[in-house]
Amino acid sequence: MSKSSTVRRLPVLAAALSIAAGGLVAAQPAEARTPHCPRLTISDGWYGDNQDRIQDLIDTYGKCGADAGHGKKPVAVFDWDNTVVKNDVGDATMYWLLRNSKIQRPARGDWRTTSRYLTDDAAKSLAAACPAGTSKTLPTATDTKCTDEILAVYGDGKTGKGAVAFAGYDRRTIEPSYAWLAQLLHGWTPAQVESFASAARTENLNAPADAVQTVGSNTKATAWVRYYDQQRDLIRTLKKSGFDVWITSASPEPVVDVWARGAGVDPDHAIGIRSTTDHGRITSHLKGCGSARDGDDSVITYIDGKRCWINQEIFGVRGAAAEKVQPAARRQVFAAGDSDTDVSFLRDATGLRLVLNRNKNELMCRAYDDSDGRWIVNPMFIEPKGQKAAAYPCATTGYTDHDGTPAPVRRADGSVVPDQRDSVYGG
Repeated sequence: MSKSSTVRRLPVLAAALSIAAGGLVAAQPAEARTPHCPRLTISDGWYGDNQDRIQDLIDTYGKCGADAGHGKKPVAVFDWDNTVVKNDVGDATMYWLLRNSKIQRPARGDWRTTSRYLTDDAAKSLAAACPAGTSKTLPTATDTKCTDEILAVYGDGKTGKGAVAFAGYDRRTIEPSYAWLAQLLHGWTPAQVESFASAARTENLNAPADAVQTVGSNTKATAWVRYYDQQRDLIRTLKKSGFDVWITSASPEPVVDVWARGAGVDPDHAIGIRSTTDHGRITSHLKGCGSARDGDDSVITYIDGKRCWINQEIFGVRGAAAEKVQPAARRQVFAAGDSDTDVSFLRDATGLRLVLNRNKNELMCRAYDDSDGRWIVNPMFIEPKGQKAAAYPCATTGYTDHDGTPAPVRRADGSVVPDQRDSVYGG
């Protein structure tokens, strides 16, 4: 864990807040609460007083706490990759698809049908690397050139020669390379995709930690995933305490469904990238949220898009209103994430926001600034990152605007967050 000389002990929830009658009221003190509330059982890996603060929140909002009995379950929402598990289940699935030749050819051989944001350069490069054929699927298990080009576009957002692969999108609602994985599942049924994800899951859970695999010419592709025991314990305790626990992830929903079960979350409580279907088969188009219609392909579970999908699917907010911050009574009490892609739904949480430190600029700027005292930072539970040498550039370029322009990170009142030093990190 972090060095004792650099420990930043975030303030305790001395007066945890609960939502009642549309306002904020002080929770009862810890010593006055019912002593039989479910308890977190794993202490290893929690930084400073983070476990105590989370337990305080559970005791306050759970079914035996001060805010119990008001008719609605408190909501907790977790990001998935590198928040509940170590490594990325979307990557694990993509690697499996490529190694097993499970990506179907694009319609009419036109790669632009796989994403409205794919540039002409990328479409041409993919067509050249993956020539037309008669087979239903691309021969990526044996065709290294084709596999490498797909990996370049997916992993780097560039062609193998370095040309920009995606353009014309809103950087706060969609990341086209993330969406592309869901779109490359076109032609399969959701059940078939779940079977692919299940096979990848088995491989990655059984592989030794730090295992690598060969995908195309990449001989060091990550080949393992692990659940964080601390997060499974937290999810289990929240559910026992009466919380409504959800997962939101920028991986395809059939993939998230397979993995979520291992953390005790049912598929009907998992929100991933949702594709449209045609006669039961996945298409290269995406379902819409808020003011975006199905097939607009403009909003996925990404930054502001996560807010929209949470508001729409969990709280039943429809239309353009789902894109906005909701009143406190219609927001999650607890949220957990690790990346800038999680910023908006974390900010919406009314009780506590858990951040696993992966050195992501905007997220760490907001978490360390802790302007309302509800942010807690924890090193990653497996292979935590060391201290970031330079300060986070909060006052200048920590925020990425809708058009991709870097800008200062601002608080809700418009004031600029000053640069922040990294103080909660691995040893």
